[in-house]
Amino acid sequence: MKNKLLIGLCLICWLHSCRDKKSENIEIPVDRTLVETYKEKYRPQYHFTPEKMWMNDPNGLVYHQGIYHLFYQYYPDDIVWGPMHWGHAISKDMVHWEQKPIALYPDEHGLIFSGSAVVDLNNTSGLGSKENPPLVAIYTYHDMKGEKEGALDFQTQGIAYSLDNGESWVKYDKNPVILNEGIKDFRDPKVFWHEETEHWILVLVAGDYAQIYNSKNLKEWTLLSDFGKEVGAHGGVWECPDLFPLKIAETGEEKWVMIISINPGAPNGGSGTQYFIGDFDGTNFTSDQKAPKWLDWGTDNYAGVTYNNVPSGERIFIGWMSNWDYARNTPTEKWRSAMTLPRNLSLSKINGEYTLINYPLEGLASLKQSRIKKELNLAPQEKEVINFDNYNQAEVRFQTSGRYFDLTFSNASEEQLVFLFDQENEEFILDRTSSGQTSFKETFGDKLHKMPLENLPSGNIEVRILMDWSSVEIFINKGQKVMTSQIFPKDPYNVLTFTNLGAEGLSIMDIEISKIEAIW
Repeated sequence: MKNKLLIGLCLICWLHSCRDKKSENIEIPVDRTLVETYKEKYRPQYHFTPEKMWMNDPNGLVYHQGIYHLFYQYYPDDIVWGPMHWGHAISKDMVHWEQKPIALYPDEHGLIFSGSAVVDLNNTSGLGSKENPPLVAIYTYHDMKGEKEGALDFQTQGIAYSLDNGESWVKYDKNPVILNEGIKDFRDPKVFWHEETEHWILVLVAGDYAQIYNSKNLKEWTLLSDFGKEVGAHGGVWECPDLFPLKIAETGEEKWVMIISINPGAPNGGSGTQYFIGDFDGTNFTSDQKAPKWLDWGTDNYAGVTYNNVPSGERIFIGWMSNWDYARNTPTEKWRSAMTLPRNLSLSKINGEYTLINYPLEGLASLKQSRIKKELNLAPQEKEVINFDNYNQAEVRFQTSGRYFDLTFSNASEEQLVFLFDQENEEFILDRTSSGQTSFKETFGDKLHKMPLENLPSGNIEVRILMDWSSVEIFINKGQKVMTSQIFPKDPYNVLTFTNLGAEGLSIMDIEISKIEAIW
């Protein structure tokens, strides 16, 4: 998930100049209302974006003392990828966000790549106290000089800690805590406390497989095992692993889930996130699964990981809403990239198959303003139009047992975003080829995006579409099937056309179209 283009000697000079900055919180000037800033063309209204400049992977997702922390890969000097910092935002409800100063700056060990954060409640690290346990961030150092010189050990793992709930950070004085014995892509540590073994567990990627470590104190780590050398998709490098338990909704059986992002090699091109269902005994993660399963079939949900320490016990996921095929080229001017909506992950067993469900958090409902409710009954080949002032800041939700119909969002510029339920081929198709601006990169609008619809129930299913100014997230049957995509229409879509493509009547029930309020 990092730009592999070599950055010249000027970057090395820049990095040297940053070394004295350490982790002090230098304020980014922000108008706290952000009202005018967040009315720019294509700026999402209810998804998180940085106020300005480049953002990619979510990092350090952790809850502590009433605050949900969102750290992220950030370059404060341009809207394209550059020397990585950790940006920072916080939320009390996972709906509204407050921008915070940069949390972690590059230092003599390298740039600050992706990682995670934990609350060290028992002060196992000795970096805080029992009364004031530290937040500890675990991240990858990326030594650009080493990469430029052709070394293979230019990525190592470091830690930093905070005693004021993320307001300021101190880097550990004996970094790095995990060295690299010669693996080119060695990064993205995800850490959690494993109660059964009373150890911290760390999962990171090593090329196109995962390694698992443990530690008593977050500072000294032992390699335990690896996973994935002969299973899953291997069309590109693996990135951003996550490992966590979930109980099967129907039976209460507990299974472990490993999430692994991959770039390239996703089912619709470029970047994507696969998952594995199995068991973890404190040392080894094992799975009978050979073929990859995909958390999201769209092209624009990558590098997602889950929150640590959530008090409700929910497994909350956020992904980077972009794709390395065109992430640097999207048509925004002051900022680039957004995060997906926070989603609750759960497990179901559907037709004997373990399935990871992901669905928006309930708090999103607080932003809804209901506008239209209706029912449609369409004869074969019949169409019906529903007008709405701005579908690009709205939710469309309905129930249907139909499996052969399409929905077309359109505007006065004759741009169209089409969703097709194709019963014959048992698949869902997203067509953004004429959705708006696509010419900024050939791979953005060059093909249809497809998602298999096997294992859906035969009766009514919910279809939920959440559209923002430059994105759409589709959840079918409460998150059994999910697709996320960026879109860049010149004007908001204001017409929705339902078309019955089948030879029998089609009922679209409980249609609700709601405006979504801006969070800024």
